[in-house]
Amino acid sequence: MNRLLLASLLLSLSGLVRAADPTPVFDVHVHIWEGEKSVKEYLAQVAADGQQVTRFGGIHMAVLGKVAETRSKNDELVALSKRYPMIPIASVHPYDGDAAFAELERLAALGVRAIKLHPHTQKFDAADERVLAVCKRAGELGLVVLMDNANILPGDNQKLFNLALATPQTHFIFTHLGALEFRFWNILPLARTAKGLMEDNIHFDIAGTVVLAADSPLEEEFVWTMRNVGIDNLLLGSDFPQLSLKKGADALDRLGLTEEEKRKIRWGNAERLLLKERPKSVP
Repeated sequence: MNRLLLASLLLSLSGLVRAADPTPVFDVHVHIWEGEKSVKEYLAQVAADGQQVTRFGGIHMAVLGKVAETRSKNDELVALSKRYPMIPIASVHPYDGDAAFAELERLAALGVRAIKLHPHTQKFDAADERVLAVCKRAGELGLVVLMDNANILPGDNQKLFNLALATPQTHFIFTHLGALEFRFWNILPLARTAKGLMEDNIHFDIAGTVVLAADSPLEEEFVWTMRNVGIDNLLLGSDFPQLSLKKGADALDRLGLTEEEKRKIRWGNAERLLLKERPKSVP
């Protein structure tokens, strides 16, 4: 009897320890506006909130015409990634012409796996042929393209969808899953049935939008959309410093997803997409 009681007690304590352990995550959406200062502020916030970040994506966005500054900022991210559990999500400006292509080549040679583009912050049209060319070359070099998808203006979702169709070799992470226009992306299950129309190259982070949807009248539809676009295509992001990782992670926990679905979104999908070597092709 004593042995049985001891065994039960040990099992109970083991369960409590596991329950108390924070779940590790890969936060793919962290803005590094001020270099190492931003990194330290982010990690301090994560620690204070009791979160456990295994990796995070540090984001920079290039400014049109400031080629030397873009290169310097990208180099800063690469250097920081050697001292912190961060992957550099570098940037170019699609309207910088040959300089943008040269920077893509240099970044790929440095081992960078992803770049960030933002039509509204960087002031470009996602339907512009120059954007198409940059995204195509990024894919050829094995770079994943994070593209803002907060659907700030009408037609943003449609432009990104067409861009992904036109560059099937390039893997995209459309951030925010369309925000409050997430309904658009329910077209994907049907689009995937059209022979030869598209590759499985569209992925999303749920930064910000998951915070809005959780506990709202939209929650059930949002979860339906997440499963419609494919749990394997969803990643967790905080959008620091605008939002904290804790807010996003807590909101994800409230959606009623299975533990396996949450594991994929918190870590597994990002690991597969951003840490594993992507094949390069000869243009």
